[in-house]
Amino acid sequence: MLHNLCSIDGLNLCTWSLLWPRWRHGPNIKHSMLLAEQLVGDARSRRPQRMTRRERVVMGSSALAYLTASLALAVFLESNRTIEPELLLALVAGYALVSRVRFEFGGYYVVPEQLMLVPMLFLAPLPLVPALAGIAAVVAMVPDLVNRTWHRDQWMSSIGDSWCAFGPTIVLAAFAPGAPAFALIEIYLAALAAQMLFDFAWAALRNQLLDGLPLRALARDFAGTARIEAILSPIAFVTALAAYQEPAALFTVVPLVYLLQLFSRDRQERYTSALELQRAYRGTVMLLSDVVEFEDKYTADHSQSVVELVDAVATEMGVRPEARQELEFAAMLHDVGKIAIPKEILHKPASLTEHEYELIKTHTVEGQFMLDRVGGLLGHIGEIVRSCHERWDGRGYPDGLKGEEIPLSARIVFVCDAYNAITTDRVYREARSPEEAIEELTTHAGAQFDPSIVAALVKVVEQGEPLAVTSTDVRSVLVSSALHTRVGSAV
Repeated sequence: MLHNLCSIDGLNLCTWSLLWPRWRHGPNIKHSMLLAEQLVGDARSRRPQRMTRRERVVMGSSALAYLTASLALAVFLESNRTIEPELLLALVAGYALVSRVRFEFGGYYVVPEQLMLVPMLFLAPLPLVPALAGIAAVVAMVPDLVNRTWHRDQWMSSIGDSWCAFGPTIVLAAFAPGAPAFALIEIYLAALAAQMLFDFAWAALRNQLLDGLPLRALARDFAGTARIEAILSPIAFVTALAAYQEPAALFTVVPLVYLLQLFSRDRQERYTSALELQRAYRGTVMLLSDVVEFEDKYTADHSQSVVELVDAVATEMGVRPEARQELEFAAMLHDVGKIAIPKEILHKPASLTEHEYELIKTHTVEGQFMLDRVGGLLGHIGEIVRSCHERWDGRGYPDGLKGEEIPLSARIVFVCDAYNAITTDRVYREARSPEEAIEELTTHAGAQFDPSIVAALVKVVEQGEPLAVTSTDVRSVLVSSALHTRVGSAV
């Protein structure tokens, strides 16, 4: 099942299959993993917090509806099965233990509870299965609630995530309520389909009420968990067949559950390490920002303003969420190389000589050199910083890249950098109006600047130019998601 513990403000990641991942090639791997890490970090920080009022209403209503439906099923659905209390308790305990094997996928987590749900459907009285599944799901959360790693509100989520138990219960009660048999495989496949249908219906309803993701994206996410359930179902069915004759056969899944737990723990540790590395990267960016501010207040203020403008343009262009952090870092550090430029040249209140201009042009290479020494993600940011003065027509510096040879992030920073430079006071001239800046950029679109980015910036300015930001504002951008406040518009 696909378990959701938090809303991620519209961000989402296509769920990867637990056993058959869909590998991607080139930069997309880096971008997808970066977004995955961000979503996992957001989900982890969200779990100990109290739900929002809307979340409590939605999840509480779901839990109440689930409990009511479970009670109605237990009262009105007849069953000719009997089971020893010890076996019933073992099924619930096993279900709870399996539910603690969690694989994190972005803002979601997936558990292999199919390994116990299927035996429960064949061994326990069918009218009790949804209630037993709900109880087991809540029991699985007890350690988290006791340790306060999850907020007590989250028990409602575990109840809601158990809706999938109703689908197969109803199908089996109607068409195959007796002993399990291979001859009834078509009915069992229908029961599996009903399980997925109920699970997806609840996920879609929850998404509609809380997250608002496109249905296609939700379906892609759900497809990953459906594959996992399809893979585990035959194993669980064979276990149920054996356990119907000898209940001790349930213990045959223990080695598999243990193996999955090891994989799950390894995945959690890798995400933890990746999140720590991301925090280190962000800390390095903040430190470099402080150094720039100490060395040259104008350059620092300029970079901070470019960050906000870049974010607004990226939003207008629909830049993928997984590329946004890279873009924000590049905007913040695009002029970091100016630390190496003598201040008398940076602050010269007159035209630069040819030699001085050539020296200024080295700041992109100097910036790349600084970031390369940090390595990792910031080493890649250094490549973008190097290209932030490349022109669309190939006449820029330092490499003379042309058109789409220039990284998209560098093209966006270049346009926003130019707009901010035109509309702010410089030591050698006064600021010009936004209208004059737009005219300048439009005139040079297709030669100096990427025309599509100029068009996006024009729309941003027409909608309300982003507010000027401070270093504190930029820190909040780097620590969390980007700001979206504009003059004359509300988010």
